[in-house]
Amino acid sequence: MNEETDRKIKQFEDIIRQSDNIVFFGGAGVSTESGIPDFRSPDGLYNQKYKYPPEEIISHSFYESNSEEFFRFYRDRMLYPDAKPSTTHLVLARLEKEGKLRGIVTQNIDGLHQKAGSKNVVELHGSVLRNYCERCGKFYGIDAILNSTGVPRCDCGGRIKPDVVLYEESLDMDNITKAIRLISEADVLVVGGTSLGVYPAAGMIDYYKGNKLVLINKSATPYDGRADLLIHAPLGEVFGRI
Repeated sequence: MNEETDRKIKQFEDIIRQSDNIVFFGGAGVSTESGIPDFRSPDGLYNQKYKYPPEEIISHSFYESNSEEFFRFYRDRMLYPDAKPSTTHLVLARLEKEGKLRGIVTQNIDGLHQKAGSKNVVELHGSVLRNYCERCGKFYGIDAILNSTGVPRCDCGGRIKPDVVLYEESLDMDNITKAIRLISEADVLVVGGTSLGVYPAAGMIDYYKGNKLVLINKSATPYDGRADLLIHAPLGEVFGRI
């Protein structure tokens, strides 16, 4: 770690020490350290070879027209039931317990923030841990998908759908409202592990009105110029020091 990064992490520590109204907005980089691949990294889902492009497979229209292929891909590439929370997940849970972190707004669907102990988590894109029957509404856990073959079916015969937001689907309005409220009322907004290229989620940062926007990401993002503190380093390296 170079001196400049070291200095910035100490500055980040000071910001955390002085605040009890921090909100964390995170993306795939929070979970890559737990062994869950990032969609857009060189080794991510978008760069692997399938019969169809992954972004097409996890779209609403593909789900409707080719459910069997959707679930084959979904089981194979979207479910990581044995993944453990990363350093970042654990430190965020600790900061919430200490009364410093007000909430987490995540683009991830893996449920690892809750597994780490975080309570106030807004899941913008849903969760693989929740699934429901499209016919009768009965809810199922992740095992209903993992332990089935082909298209998973409810006792009533209806198709079981993962409670995740697919391409072409809208975000849940309640979650949008909660996320905007958290971000707009935050004293400190920490954005981590996201390229900030997925909308409407990325646009929520515009609701932050404070002057302590901390951006932590290995690569550059469209919001780098707006950060009050910019740290180009792996999240685990940064949060491991907090």
